[in-house]
Amino acid sequence: MKCNTVIFDLDGTLLNTLEDLMDSVNYALERYGFPKRSLEEIRHFVGNGVEKLMERAIPDGKDNPAFEETFSCFKDYYLIHCNDKTGPYPQIMELLAKLHDNGYNMAIVSNKYMNAVKELNELYFSRFIKVAIGESAGIRKKPAPDTVYEAIKELGAKKECCIYVGDSEVDYMTAKNSGLKCISCLWGFRTKEEIIQAGAEGNIYVTEPMQVFEILQEGDF
Repeated sequence: MKCNTVIFDLDGTLLNTLEDLMDSVNYALERYGFPKRSLEEIRHFVGNGVEKLMERAIPDGKDNPAFEETFSCFKDYYLIHCNDKTGPYPQIMELLAKLHDNGYNMAIVSNKYMNAVKELNELYFSRFIKVAIGESAGIRKKPAPDTVYEAIKELGAKKECCIYVGDSEVDYMTAKNSGLKCISCLWGFRTKEEIIQAGAEGNIYVTEPMQVFEILQEGDF
């Protein structure tokens, strides 16, 4: 059956958010006397939600007595500064416009917390994407399939007509757990080798956003 619905990851797929995440993490770390983290460290820490990001960034993680305060500081700062240096990757807006003009349904599913997901979608993609789901209480984060299923439900789509597009091993596992094919983009936060190490040997890989449209036009999923 022809694919007519695309579920996108956000960070590392549509938006380059890495520097704002690093700045927010380091603001909180410095405020509580912890060493700052490099951009490369942050790149490896992201993918499983902001709580896990801070657990990896703070010495001793959740065992650190100052974890909750530092995590709260990060969240407060990031909500204000989540768009200081963030922006769409090259060709992303062209891809979304092309998909929209050709009748594709689209949604965003992210492990970023809900308020930030909705704010960033409103700022950048709301012309094309009406459904944007982030982390919230009562629904499991990726790689569990729950948020993907919620997006499919809100779109009124059929699962067999959907494909997932992301940039990490978490996204590959999310697609697999959701029963969807996955396109992995290589301009994001993980290398092809890192994704393959998670078991994605036979995955679909793209190096430029417009290749997503070409694959969808060519293939039956």
